[in-house]
Amino acid sequence: MDPPCDECIKVRPLSKPYSQIPLTAFPRAPSTKANPWALNTYVIGNRTNPRGIIVIYSDIFGLPLPNNKLIADAYAKEGEWLVYLPDFFEGDPVPLKIADLLIPIEAAKQSAFAKYTGLLARAPSFVMWMTRHKEAPTNKVCMDFLQALRRATPRSQKIGMVGFCWGGKYAIRAGLESNMMEIDGGKVPLVDAAVGLHPSHLAFPDDVETLVVPVSYGWGQDDFAVKIEQKGKVEEIHAKAKEAGRQLPEMEHKVYNPGRHGFAVRGNPDDPLERACLEDSVTQVLNWFGRWL
Repeated sequence: MDPPCDECIKVRPLSKPYSQIPLTAFPRAPSTKANPWALNTYVIGNRTNPRGIIVIYSDIFGLPLPNNKLIADAYAKEGEWLVYLPDFFEGDPVPLKIADLLIPIEAAKQSAFAKYTGLLARAPSFVMWMTRHKEAPTNKVCMDFLQALRRATPRSQKIGMVGFCWGGKYAIRAGLESNMMEIDGGKVPLVDAAVGLHPSHLAFPDDVETLVVPVSYGWGQDDFAVKIEQKGKVEEIHAKAKEAGRQLPEMEHKVYNPGRHGFAVRGNPDDPLERACLEDSVTQVLNWFGRWL
């Protein structure tokens, strides 16, 4: 598996490094760790009579990155949705101090020597992190959570999942035919709709060929980590599947400009184009789930 890229570690600038900002400075709801999910989960939104459930699989920084909770808050703001942001990294996300090293708030004060010696210093920790988060166990943690959630959720209530970067792959996989589960004598998908925003490490054709739920994709025109050409690969796979007689649910592709990697989570809100990417990607998610949940 490829290592997380530098662009994936950019965060939107604030007055001080993220690792120095207390989480109490941001809107938040209490996290809970309770059955049936058995993962520490940030929960916010309509707990009484939600229209549906939205599950978020974040980027590699997980719950400690304030942006991820702010995105959950944005989805919940309308009052329709119950939003879950689980700690799929089980207490082991990539540390925020690495973001401070790579993308400091005041880059002019960071010498080239300090930056590149820091990059060399972080390499071993990344190797170890990836060793702890290999694909098979990572996939199991996600699908186990969704299976437990599906069992605990009335079938009349629908579940959507959105994933960012690292999490995009697993949000899309949640809609695969191979991940359907048996409930009351019938096969049902783990989720009813999915969104993948700058989804990294997609395996073609396996991760997209046999989808059974509608999926919306968000691609960045200038994303060097998740190349825009991957959009064409997904479309080609689906076109061939249809030619072979397979019935596919609806797919949607949106392209963001400039859309550098991480545009839906860590864009600079003071840059008009990057702010538009941030805001439009929230709209994309809510519009898609508004159609299918």
